[in-house]
Amino acid sequence: MRSLAREAVAGRAAVESALEAREPLRIALVRAGATDETLTRLLERLDAHGVRVRLVGDRELARLCPDPDVDVLAMRGPTPAATLAETMARPGAVWLLTGTAYPGNAGFAIRTAEVSGAAGAVIDAAFERPDRREALRASMRADRYMPVHFAPADETFTRARAADRRVVAIETSGTKPPWECDLCGPVLLVAGGEATGIPAPLLARCDDVVRLPMRGFLRSYNVQAAVAAVAAERLRQEAQGGR
Repeated sequence: MRSLAREAVAGRAAVESALEAREPLRIALVRAGATDETLTRLLERLDAHGVRVRLVGDRELARLCPDPDVDVLAMRGPTPAATLAETMARPGAVWLLTGTAYPGNAGFAIRTAEVSGAAGAVIDAAFERPDRREALRASMRADRYMPVHFAPADETFTRARAADRRVVAIETSGTKPPWECDLCGPVLLVAGGEATGIPAPLLARCDDVVRLPMRGFLRSYNVQAAVAAVAAERLRQEAQGGR
């Protein structure tokens, strides 16, 4: 169903049509400085429908939409303001990063999760409020488009099991590569911290543990690289109808 996926609605006419069809628009990005009577009416309609509007510069808009003629870009899909239980109930993958030491790494991984179409992300790390802000900043504020939760791993596992999600970990102790593991459907994908990885008690609760191939001297990938590799493999499997 269309409403279960995040999709871009580019251009004034497309946004107008989405409003007419009462489609779930969650946020609209408007080029700063653009102003005319037609745009003013569109902004009024967006406000009347409860759609959050952000004014953005040319550079940010170009990152999200390569068409230089587009000055209004909206997101259609489920609200990012979901509880952890609601996030787990959605289709697709949810990512758990546990023990991440660096907010920047967490942010890059959150961004990767959003780009790959994940249902949400959960961060279990000793981040104070400034660290959380830094992580979200590094994610290109992906939390505006996808649910991002800061919650303990135990609670995340409990919510995942309640939603009938399989749990797949990415760890150097894994015995098979990602392409030999079914990554499709509702799944919780778990990546560990840079120094210690995923704690043994959590690994014991996972249904599968995959290992990324490595040939260098260093013992592991950066967490964001690991997330990207598995996210891309999941997309490949889904595009081919399964593993």
